[in-house]
Amino acid sequence: MLKDFYDQHKNFSHRTSTEYLISPGIRCKFDLIRENLDTDKIFNYAIDLGSSGNSILFYLDNLKHKSFLDIADLPLRQYTNGQKSSPLCGDLKNLPYRDETFDLVSALDVLEHIKDDQKAVYELSRILKKSGMAIITVPHRRKFFTEQDRIIGHYRRYELGEIVNNFNKVNLNCVRTFGIYGQMMRISDFQSTNPSKVENGLLNLRDRYETNPTFGKFWRIVVYIISKLMKVEAKYQSFDNLMNIGLIFKKA
Repeated sequence: MLKDFYDQHKNFSHRTSTEYLISPGIRCKFDLIRENLDTDKIFNYAIDLGSSGNSILFYLDNLKHKSFLDIADLPLRQYTNGQKSSPLCGDLKNLPYRDETFDLVSALDVLEHIKDDQKAVYELSRILKKSGMAIITVPHRRKFFTEQDRIIGHYRRYELGEIVNNFNKVNLNCVRTFGIYGQMMRISDFQSTNPSKVENGLLNLRDRYETNPTFGKFWRIVVYIISKLMKVEAKYQSFDNLMNIGLIFKKA
């Protein structure tokens, strides 16, 4: 079952809100999203689909109520004690929400994990209010598909025209595109040589960061520097060579 895959894949299920502080890639992605989203606009109801344990909603201040949905149980547990926070385990292809419930929907690096991605896009549009906004990130360019994509559950990488067309079919118009990761992200391909070792290494890094204040201080500096370099590359890399892209859609 797909659910079992993500429950057992510790690099997904064990993520927490501290991921922003320990992962240069997550910090780069979240910072770029905040730069490209209208943060002056107040969103009454926001949901992160496929939120894992490190949702972008943690880092947006212009939200009144936050909802989280993921197919895995474990990462949702950290959301249960928060005020104005509603976590739910579910399937993005069959969302348990009424039509036009949310005025902001995010799905970051999620659609590539879903075989019937057009059904998921339809559901995303269905729960989004008219004039609501959707934030999407996806891996970019079919030519960059590697064994690492397969290991972490990707069905595909997207071409820009393909993803825009999929959303246009459900009355979602693209208002902005931007780079998330450039060629520096190719380092992730090395994970496919020994995925279990890499996964255990990430778990150990997370544990060391949370239990060793001295190491934590040092690692935050490392993350800050690398994420800055990744952001610069994402902004100035040729679009054709971007490994991951972000898109913001508005419902017509």
